Amino acid sequence: MIASEHGISADGTYIGKNKNQLERANVYFDMSSSNRYVPRAIFTDLEDGVLNSIRQSEFGTLYRPDNFISGSSGAGNNWAKGYYTEGAELIDQCMEIARKEVEKCDQLSGFQVVHSIGGGTGSGMGSLFTQKLREEYPDRMMATYSVIPSPKVSDTVVEPYNAVLSMHHLVENSDLTFTFDNEALYDITMKTMKNDSPEYNDLNQLISRVMSGVTTSLRFPGQLNADLRKLAVNLVPFPRLHFFMTGFAPLQPASSINFSKINAYQLLEQMFDSKNMMVAADPRHGRYLTCAAVFRGDLSIQLAEQTARNYQVKNSDLFVDWIPNNTQIAVCDIPPTGMEFSGTFIGNNTAIQALFARIQEQFSSLFRRRAFLHWYTEEGMDEMEFTEAESNLNDLINEYLQYQQASADDEIMDYDESANFEETPHYADNDL
Repeated sequence: MIASEHGISADGTYIGKNKNQLERANVYFDMSSSNRYVPRAIFTDLEDGVLNSIRQSEFGTLYRPDNFISGSSGAGNNWAKGYYTEGAELIDQCMEIARKEVEKCDQLSGFQVVHSIGGGTGSGMGSLFTQKLREEYPDRMMATYSVIPSPKVSDTVVEPYNAVLSMHHLVENSDLTFTFDNEALYDITMKTMKNDSPEYNDLNQLISRVMSGVTTSLRFPGQLNADLRKLAVNLVPFPRLHFFMTGFAPLQPASSINFSKINAYQLLEQMFDSKNMMVAADPRHGRYLTCAAVFRGDLSIQLAEQTARNYQVKNSDLFVDWIPNNTQIAVCDIPPTGMEFSGTFIGNNTAIQALFARIQEQFSSLFRRRAFLHWYTEEGMDEMEFTEAESNLNDLINEYLQYQQASADDEIMDYDESANFEETPHYADNDL
């Protein structure tokens, strides 16, 4: 997706026609000595299979061969293997390659970690990698794109263990966590895109659209910018509540593209639509603490802001009333390949606690009976870690609930009760 937007071919040569494509191509690409564009990417897995399939794919020759790091035995869907044993053997090598990549940067913005938290490597080694990067580069942004185990598509029985243990680390070590789940991605592909037999490529296409939308302002000239740090400052009101719902618009089947014309308001409406959310939680069951819309294409800032304001006024009950101006807008002039304009949606909505509550419920029904626990304790884990991770997730769910139910009046009442009315002077309007 990024290569096509910057006009870079599968062998790293520039084949584009627009000078804007190369202006900031170095955000994601580094120029090699042979004048080829090489992505700033590191691939790591505890087994060879997936990395081999990437090497043999169309884009396999684009990546630096040294940046593929793999183990031999696999994590076997075990968080402890990824975090304590197998993953710990590879982590120094990963950090060394990360250091080399960082040294090639002129100005490091942060890291983007893409992982699934249902299996062993993505959850265990993903947690270890984010923790080490956080220790090494504490002032850089840490954005994770995390595939949450979905309620219906479940591969492994110990997914709730892996997910809860990973969440424990994501709460502490990530600045921005963009959540996805396969169930929602399947639904979008089948119902909205009218694709009856979705493959992983189709699902990855949706995730990559969101990823490219989030970093658009870093890569292309725009009228209103929003880099990772700006997003974090505007979207995270409390440090632990940094788990976002994501969406993209327009999403429509290829057959109907030539028959529809979409305006800015329809684009925004589709972005906020629950059917477009890439996570199995309905935003209408919660309230937006904050949200961001990244528009791409020939749209004026005034139109984008006016449209967002109109939507917020019309649906005011979906937004908390104690955070004013809680919709951030970014506008970039260059649309994605093959589109006239598009919008990427990022929402910090309290409804996401329903997703965490479901994982927590599955976790506690296993942990109550200590089922499958020996696979983790044999790798050197302690039962206390499970208890701590569970209570951390419970706290997170309760925090979301607390802010969902809070209203502006509650806050004012709390303030008034603590005030000393007798000593408060009264000013007439003309005195102020």
